[in-house]
Amino acid sequence: MRQDIELQGSGGPYLRSGQVAEQAGVNPQTLRYYERRGLIAEPARSPGGHRTYPPETVTLLTVIKAAQRLGFTLEEVAELIDTGRRGHSTPDLRERAQEKIAEVDARIADLTTIRRALSAVVSAGCDSLTHCTCPDCPLPFADLAAGRTREER
Repeated sequence: MRQDIELQGSGGPYLRSGQVAEQAGVNPQTLRYYERRGLIAEPARSPGGHRTYPPETVTLLTVIKAAQRLGFTLEEVAELIDTGRRGHSTPDLRERAQEKIAEVDARIADLTTIRRALSAVVSAGCDSLTHCTCPDCPLPFADLAAGRTREER
């Protein structure tokens, strides 16, 4: 049951905050937070004092959440949205996307290193971070905890 609100002189239906939040897949607190941060415009008010948003707000929230999933911080999203609002094209988006790709590649490399180390722990049969009893422990923590170097083993 859709309860769009028609504001006098607005030229279109407006949505209440709960409707916007539900349609965009965010909670109402997120909606208000994005307002305070300037990511979305402060809403109009209905004659009864309810916050009312144009339907485009749902699209904007969806874009914000998608940008976050791509690794952009809220600050970065705000800057990109602001550039777009001023009517300028955003060639900066391409540069920022390339930077995000580099960040993702670095994280993948880190995760690959972590995966290799964990696989070595599983293969060696490690049983403790500080007192491992496996014969060829790949964990440097066991040596550090015992106060010895790997060569002293």
